[in-house]
Amino acid sequence: MWRTTWRNLLAHKLRLAMSGLAIVLGVAFVVGTLIFTDTLSKTFNDLFRSTAADVTVTRAAAFDQGLAGTGAGGTATFVPDDLVDEVADVDGVAAVAGDITAEGVYVLDPDGEVLDTGGAPGIGINWTTEEAVSVTTLVEGRAATGPGEVMIDTGAAEETGYDVGDTITLLTPGPRVEAELVGTFRFGEEGGLAGASLTAFDTATAQELLTAPGQFTGIGVAADDGVAPGELADRVAAAVGSDYDVRTAAEQADSLASDFSEALQFFNIFLLVFAGIALFVGTFIILNTFSMLVAQRTQELALLRALGASKGQITRSVLGEALAVGVVGSTIGLAAGYGIAAGLRALFGSFGLTLDGSLVFAVDTVLWAYAVGVLVTLVAAYLPARRAAGMPPVAAMRDDVVTVQRGLRRRTVVGVLLAAAGAAALVAGTLTEDGGSAASLVGLGALGLILGATALSPVLARPFLRGVGAVLPAIWGTTGRLAQENAVRNPRRTAATASALMIGLALVSAFSVIGASTNASIDKLIAGSVRAEFVVSSAVGQPFSTDVATRISEVDDVETVMPLRWGQALLDGDITFLTAVDPSGLDRSVELTWVSGSADGLGDDGLIVDEATADARGWSVGDTVDVLTIDGRQQEVVVGGIYESNQVVGSSIVSLDTLSGAGGVAQDRFLFVDLADGAAPADVRPQLEEVLGAFPIVDLKDQGEFSEEQKGQVDQLLLLINAMLVLSVLIAALGIVNTLAMSVIERTREIGLLRAVGLGRTQLRRMVRLEAVLISIYGAVLGLVLGTLFGVALSRALDDQGITEVVVPWPRMAVFLLVAAVIGVLAAVGPARRAARLRILDAIARA
Repeated sequence: MWRTTWRNLLAHKLRLAMSGLAIVLGVAFVVGTLIFTDTLSKTFNDLFRSTAADVTVTRAAAFDQGLAGTGAGGTATFVPDDLVDEVADVDGVAAVAGDITAEGVYVLDPDGEVLDTGGAPGIGINWTTEEAVSVTTLVEGRAATGPGEVMIDTGAAEETGYDVGDTITLLTPGPRVEAELVGTFRFGEEGGLAGASLTAFDTATAQELLTAPGQFTGIGVAADDGVAPGELADRVAAAVGSDYDVRTAAEQADSLASDFSEALQFFNIFLLVFAGIALFVGTFIILNTFSMLVAQRTQELALLRALGASKGQITRSVLGEALAVGVVGSTIGLAAGYGIAAGLRALFGSFGLTLDGSLVFAVDTVLWAYAVGVLVTLVAAYLPARRAAGMPPVAAMRDDVVTVQRGLRRRTVVGVLLAAAGAAALVAGTLTEDGGSAASLVGLGALGLILGATALSPVLARPFLRGVGAVLPAIWGTTGRLAQENAVRNPRRTAATASALMIGLALVSAFSVIGASTNASIDKLIAGSVRAEFVVSSAVGQPFSTDVATRISEVDDVETVMPLRWGQALLDGDITFLTAVDPSGLDRSVELTWVSGSADGLGDDGLIVDEATADARGWSVGDTVDVLTIDGRQQEVVVGGIYESNQVVGSSIVSLDTLSGAGGVAQDRFLFVDLADGAAPADVRPQLEEVLGAFPIVDLKDQGEFSEEQKGQVDQLLLLINAMLVLSVLIAALGIVNTLAMSVIERTREIGLLRAVGLGRTQLRRMVRLEAVLISIYGAVLGLVLGTLFGVALSRALDDQGITEVVVPWPRMAVFLLVAAVIGVLAAVGPARRAARLRILDAIARA
C-alpha cells in the first residue's frame, strides 16, 4: 500500500501543489512570527544583561508601572546622592557610582531635524568614570566635564555626521541646549541600542537637566574579587533598608526581560492570530482537494478493496499522502518563514528599531512548524480518508464515477445551532456594559457565526446560486446556464471553496466597519470636546519639554496654554492611569459634560473622574480617595467632579501639582492653545510655527488636523491588519484555482461531449470563468454580511472605549465585492485554458 501511496503522490503532484502552498503560507507566517519575536527578545535581553552592574540599587516602587524605557508610566523615582557614600562603605564593594538615566533627550542633526529613533526613546545619562560599573566605553575624544560639553553614542555620531569638536543642539526634558561634542562612546560590548540614541553629560549637568540636584535614578555597584554578587546584594540591602530595591545583574536583567516579554506578548499573539487564520482557511483547500481526489479515484480505491485492501489500509494510504503534503509544505514554510522574519527585521530597522546579530532559529520553532503544518493537513484529510475507506468494492465494476451526495439534514441542524449561539453571544456583547466582557462575547459570537455559516454554506448555496446565478443565462445564454449548473451541482464543494474566501472577507469587512466607526467617533469627539484653537502634540511619540508651553505662552494673542500630562498612582488600591491638567484652563480648552461637580474640584489635591469610573468604584463628589505614589508615599485626594466619558482627557484627572506630588514627570504630552478673543487663527499660526521651529519633536495642529492625526493612527493599524488578512484572501484564491482545476479534470468527459456538440473554446473558457465568479461572489456576500454584523456588534460593545458612532463603509464593501469577482476571474484563467486545450476525442475517451 505504501508503494501505491507513493505512486498516487507522483500522479497527483500538481493537484496537491495548491494544498501544499496553503500550508507553506500558513506555516511561513507562524515561523516568521516565532523567529522575529525570538530575535526581538534576544536583542533586548542581551541589552538588559549588558547594562547591569554586579549590583544595582533603585528606589523601591510601590507598584509596577510597566516596562521602563517605554515612557508609558509617566512617573519617576530617585535616590539621594548621599546613599552612594553609604553603599561605598559596605564590605565587599570594589566600586560604586550614581547613575542617571532619563528619556526625552534628542539630538538634532545639522539640518535641525530630530535624529530619527523610529519611536525608540532618546536617552540621557551621566558619564561614569568608574570603569567597573560603567556600561560605556570612550571611543574618541574625552569625557564631558561641564555644562557646555556633551558626548553621544557612536551610532548617533555616524548617522548625523558629527565629529568631536562640533557644536551640536539637543532637546532635553528641560531647555534646548547647545554644547560642544567632546567625545563619542560605545554602549555595551557591541554598541547595540535597538534604535535608541544615547547622550552623556557630566553628573552635575545631568542632574540639573534630567533629575534634580543631588538625585540619581540608581546606583551601580561592583563587587570585590571573591565576593559573589548575591552575597554583596544582601549586604547592600541590609545597609540601605527596605526603601530601596537591591538586585544582582542577573536579577535586574531577568526582571527587565520579564517586563519586556509581557509587553511583547500582545505583539506575538497579534501575529500568531493571523497565522492561525491563514491555516484555518488553508484547511478548506486541503479538505476540498482530498475530497475531490477521493471522488475521482472511486474505481481505483474500490478495486484495491476488491483485491483485499482493508479499510484501515485505504485510510492510511490517503493519510500518508496528506502526511507527505504536510511535511513538504512545512519544510518549505520553514524556509519561507525565515525570509519573512528577515523582512520584518528590515522593516523595523527602517523605522529605527535595529535588531543586532543574526536571526534566532530555535529548535522550538522547527518543532512548531512541523507540528502545525502536519497536524492541520492530517486533520483536514481525515474525513476524505474515512470516506475513501468506506468505498464498496462493487464500485470498481461501474463504467463511470457516480458521486452520491449525503443529506444535509445533520449539517443544517448543527449549523443552525452554532449560528443561533453565535447570534446570541453577539447580542449579549452589545448589551454588556463591561467593555472587556463585551468584546469577548462578540469574539465568541463571531466564531460561532463563522462556524455556523460554514456548516450552513451548502444549504444556503443552492438558493443563492440559483437566484443570483439566474443573471448568467439571461446575459450569456447557454454558457451562463452551464456555469450556474456547474456551481449548483456540488454544493458541498462550492461551499468549501467559498468558505475560505468568506472568512477572509468577513474579517476584512469587520475591521473596515470598526475603523470607519472609530474615525467617525474621533471626528465627533474632537469637534464636540476640543475648544482650543490649536493642539501641540509629539511628532516622535514621546513626551516633550515644558519649555514648549512657556515659549508658546509668550506669543501675542495666545490667551492660555493648557498642558496635558500622564502618570500613574494607586487609587484605593487599584493602579490608575492619570491625566494631569492645569485646572484654570480645563473648561476653556476642553468641553466636558458634568454629571456633578465642576473643574474647580481639581484644586487642593482634587480628583475628577468619568461616570463609568465613579460607578465602578462607588465614588461620589466629596469622597476621599487614598493615593499611594510610585515611591510609596501616602496622600489623599477628594473627588471634586464627575463627568461623562471623554477620551480626550481619559477617565481620571488631577492637577499638574497633584501629579508632581505623586512622582509624575514634568513633561507634556499635549498642549491646548487658546487664543485671545478676536484673534484670527490664520494670523497667529505663523508666529506659533516660528516658535515651534526650535522644537522639531512637536507639531502644531488645528482641530481638523488633530482629528486627522488621531484617525491616521487608526488607519495605520487597520492597514497593517488588512495587509495580514490579505494572506487569507490569497489562500482563498488559491483554493478557487485548485477547485476549478480539479473540477476540469473531473469533468473531462463532460467537457469533451460539450465540445463535440458545438461548444466553442471561447464559450468553454467563459463557462469556467463565470463559475469561478459565481463561487467568489457567493463567498464574498456571506463574508461581507458576517463581517458587517461583527463590526457593528464590536463597535457597539466598545462604546465605553470611545466608539460612539457606528458606520458601515458601503462604498468600500462594494469594492470588496468587486475584488472578489476579479479574484474569481483571475483564479479561472489557468483552469479555463486547460479545459479549452483538451482534445475532443481524447476527452470523450477518458473514463
